[in-house]
Amino acid sequence: MDHTPIGLNPQVTQETITGLNSLLADLQIFYQNVRGFHWNIRGAEFFELHAKFEELYTDLQLKIDEVAERILTLGGRPLHTYEAYLQSTDVHAVKDISNGSESIKHCVAAFSVLLLRERALLQLSANAGDEGTHALMSDYIREQEKTVWMYRAYLG
Repeated sequence: MDHTPIGLNPQVTQETITGLNSLLADLQIFYQNVRGFHWNIRGAEFFELHAKFEELYTDLQLKIDEVAERILTLGGRPLHTYEAYLQSTDVHAVKDISNGSESIKHCVAAFSVLLLRERALLQLSANAGDEGTHALMSDYIREQEKTVWMYRAYLG
């Protein structure tokens, strides 16, 4: 077969699926970290950060679903166990973080991992003519760059 059912090169599509599964793992671990930040935040910034973390994990939940569905669209199978996520992620799982600044620093670090992975997928998808993956990564990058700027400004 020269092309997948959606007209893409099968070999390149497999590389994209592998990259998307790594991104899915990164998103899942980041999501769980942020849930922990939301639950455990303490101090004077509680109300502000508790709401901000809820906003963030809700957005991550949407992205997790979008990435998994993109993998399925490309003919792959999304990772779906925490064991697989932990083997495939570059985001560090953290626990027992209740300090606002420390939580935000972990978020910035996770976004740095996501942005590197998304840029690699953006380049791969551009070379493959995979507009669906390309548009998704482009949207994520634009949004996350702004978020990193805001979080870094918050940290001072």
